[in-house]
Amino acid sequence: MDKKALSERDICTKFITPALVQAGWDIQTQIREEVTFTAGRIIVRGRLHTRGKKRRADYLLSFQKNQPIAVIEAKDNKHSLGDGMQQALAYSDALDVPFVFSSNGDGFLFHDRSGLGGQTETTLTLAEFPSPNALWERYCQYKGIQPDARPVVEQPYYDDGSGRSPRYYQRIAINRTVEAVARGQDRILLVMATGTGKTFTAFQIIWRLWKSRQKKRILFLADRNILVDQTKNNDFKPFGQAMTKVTNRTVDASYEIYLSLYQAVTGSEEEQNIYKQFSPDFFDLIVIDECHRGSAAEDSAWRKILDYFSAATHIGLTATPKETKEVSNIDYFGAPLYTYSLKQGIEDGFLAPYKVVRVDIDKDLQGWRPSKGQRDKLGQEIEDRIYNQKDFDKQLVLEKRTTLVAAKITELLESSDPYQKTIVFCEDIDHAERMRQALVNANPKRVAENRKYVMRITGDEQEGKAELDNFINPEERYPVIATTSKLMTTGVDAQTCKLIVLDQRIQSMTEFKQIIGRGTRINDDYHKHWFTILDFKKATELFADPDFDGEPVQVYQPYADDAPIVPADEQDSGLDESADNGEEAEDEAAAGVETDWADYDVDDNATWESDDAGGLDTTEGPEPRRKYVVDDVEVSIVAERVQYLGPDGKLITESLRDYTRKQVKAQFASLDDFLRRWQDAERKQAILDELAEEGIFWDALVAELGQKWGEEPDPFDVICHIAFDRPPLTRRERAEQVRKRDIFNRYEGQARQVLESLVDKYADAGIAPIEDPKVLTLSPFSQLGAPMELINAFGGKPGYQRALHELEDALYQTPA
Repeated sequence: MDKKALSERDICTKFITPALVQAGWDIQTQIREEVTFTAGRIIVRGRLHTRGKKRRADYLLSFQKNQPIAVIEAKDNKHSLGDGMQQALAYSDALDVPFVFSSNGDGFLFHDRSGLGGQTETTLTLAEFPSPNALWERYCQYKGIQPDARPVVEQPYYDDGSGRSPRYYQRIAINRTVEAVARGQDRILLVMATGTGKTFTAFQIIWRLWKSRQKKRILFLADRNILVDQTKNNDFKPFGQAMTKVTNRTVDASYEIYLSLYQAVTGSEEEQNIYKQFSPDFFDLIVIDECHRGSAAEDSAWRKILDYFSAATHIGLTATPKETKEVSNIDYFGAPLYTYSLKQGIEDGFLAPYKVVRVDIDKDLQGWRPSKGQRDKLGQEIEDRIYNQKDFDKQLVLEKRTTLVAAKITELLESSDPYQKTIVFCEDIDHAERMRQALVNANPKRVAENRKYVMRITGDEQEGKAELDNFINPEERYPVIATTSKLMTTGVDAQTCKLIVLDQRIQSMTEFKQIIGRGTRINDDYHKHWFTILDFKKATELFADPDFDGEPVQVYQPYADDAPIVPADEQDSGLDESADNGEEAEDEAAAGVETDWADYDVDDNATWESDDAGGLDTTEGPEPRRKYVVDDVEVSIVAERVQYLGPDGKLITESLRDYTRKQVKAQFASLDDFLRRWQDAERKQAILDELAEEGIFWDALVAELGQKWGEEPDPFDVICHIAFDRPPLTRRERAEQVRKRDIFNRYEGQARQVLESLVDKYADAGIAPIEDPKVLTLSPFSQLGAPMELINAFGGKPGYQRALHELEDALYQTPA
């Protein structure tokens, strides 16, 4: 057997897999081959999208199912033993496995990242591959897992037989947490972007700790009633009769899994603190969902619950850890045990990317000043000063501005999909109601079809809140547009939301991340793969902030007794993280909990607006500030630009043609380089497919240029024209050149007829069909003879392939 002639797959089948089995690895439960662990980044250009390459490991080895400890990268025997090592190390970074191997079928190069084996890299024969027990022993030593803790770590995941298993990042979060708890760590923080399955991750953590009896009584705390109910009925359903939801009545201590809205077990009066009916040591595990909210502050109602059950292990889950000088998740939970960011989720293809449409309005940029003694629509004399973007819809309403924003939203919807789920974030409830009215007037035809085309969904109004479930249900068409202020910033699983409108000045990075998270879910069934952010108030400038998608940094500074309190507008941070206080209050109303502002731990330094539908903004100080409403000031759009999310996570502004030019030149250094690769390629379509994976939309480019030139060009000409400024030819022009040169004169009969038909097929449909062997089964070839008969007309398959390559060379012959 010539080993050098074997493919990579043959090397795996004949050498690597047998070596693993020989070492004691079970082929059914411990060895997984060709493991795809990402979905492929979604690349968006214009209204089109495609997926990039998925990441795939040749082998993933697990001691227990879904607990990988080793990765192997295989190469064919033309490569050296270690040629796959750097690729394997990159996979081990992503998959969080310490033992890394590469092989070409002659043996293995072993890279030990645990630091326990002496030499980092060693060469092994095929017979020396380590056994599962040997690697597991080393893994446990590396992780500090003592023998008595191993049953906990080895407890399998919940498996309902449906085939659903944790994604790779969920598995890392689950395994790290279970291992940390088994080692005795009692405060844990997990940071996972919105839409990445925090609740499913929490369920698997709790399941394994509960089934192993490491933790016997568990409390899951959330701050939204809908979140508790969704959790109980969906991800946590396997707990069955062992689970209950805590209400604000007497508690039943006979269950093991408790889910609770924290508002249901706390209150300003002692008798409302239902949680004290449990003994302080009743729970041995508490999982806090959305822990960036109340539990981040020392004096919050959440923290009182956690302090009462301080002996339990506390696990905090959040997409947006809160780190300010006043509150800190890290101070309480410690540094995140694992972070899976929005940027990584988009890169892996598990989260939807976005494009940003920035719209600048003249009065926002230039400001507006009333004339002396000018009165507003309500008869109030307007305070004489310059009003700008930070004032609009808070202190001053320009009614024509609201109308303009509604018209722009409508224009975008009508130009794409008028029924795409849309959330419009407004400054407060008054603004949300005015925006609802403006959108109703801008969409009379849609509203006539169904009055719920536009709904205000805010915490103060039952009719709108009742439509929240319909809005987030992909199967329900209405409502299409929801205007809101704070209610829908968090905990709303709007899988099919395709448009997020920001007409709200956002100064809280936490709130900004939560709002963006409303659009990041993917739903293949409803063709939701990306979303648009329509920004009227420069909120998307926060994307440029280094804190947007980086690791959280603790900046908490507990005050000494005599330390002065620094007013919010004098603090170093430009972001008003205290804005979330108002958000919590409105969410309380959404949860059906009676709201008394005195019950909220509002920071003394905070400035916040009450979501009062009457239009009054309550700010710090004795006098409420009244809004002015002006109806006769003209406004206009002065600038608009579209930005896409680039591969590095930064927003870029470029056209489809500019993007194509950049991607082609990244692959091919020059026109000669491209022509050489094209001529040498066994299949031209393979090069086009490769570029398509980088986000080049051939159909869109061919259609765009075809419209300009009058006939569709070949993608070859698209590349030559866009990237290298060569004049293009259409497919028909290329086909005609081949016919004129009569290159088929040495072929006769069926062979010549086949080649002439291939030229016609190319002119009609392009290069892909003529490279497909199945083409000979289609018309007009089927009228010329059976496929094997046609191939034999060339003296067999090699002769047919030679003739096809001659044809392709002739089609793509370039002038000297």
